[in-house]
Amino acid sequence: MSNILAIAGSPSHPSRTYGLVEYANQLLQQEGFQTHTISVREFPAEVLVHGRYDSPALEEPKAILEKADGVIIATPIYKAAYTGLLKAFLDLLPQEALRGKAVLPIATGGTIAHLLAIDYALKPVLSELKARHVLGGVYAVDKQLQLQADGSLLVDEETDQRLKHSLRDLVEAVRRRSASDGRAYVELNRS
Repeated sequence: MSNILAIAGSPSHPSRTYGLVEYANQLLQQEGFQTHTISVREFPAEVLVHGRYDSPALEEPKAILEKADGVIIATPIYKAAYTGLLKAFLDLLPQEALRGKAVLPIATGGTIAHLLAIDYALKPVLSELKARHVLGGVYAVDKQLQLQADGSLLVDEETDQRLKHSLRDLVEAVRRRSASDGRAYVELNRS
């Protein structure tokens, strides 16, 4: 079974960003994927602020990330960039943490004006972590995502379709990689 890890970079909970991650996870589970979510806001502040690369709090997240076939990076956009909380977490990951993984960026924001924050702010950092298969991403404006009293999220139809399309791309990328790895394993064992 393939694993997808979602890294939620929202500093608040409940949030539209986290709700979108939960919804994406539900859709992926329906496709037979095992999903995990890391909520960066749950990490000890001193680990993030002081850059404690060797903190025991990072051992489990690093192990989950290593086993993941695909990664969703989700963040609200504030002042035309992803959250500092997410950046602090990404800075603590190994230099090649995203090598060989399909990565889907998801962002939420108050206005369409920040749509390009995924391309101009987040993707360069993902590339620095050796992500070579970064999918197009999904950006949703707050008014397209209604946070319900119970913490669930109501997603408008247009955003729902874009998210499902991007998740299909993620599923296909992960399945292609798994099939390719299986073929390479067979080839190595034949030699």
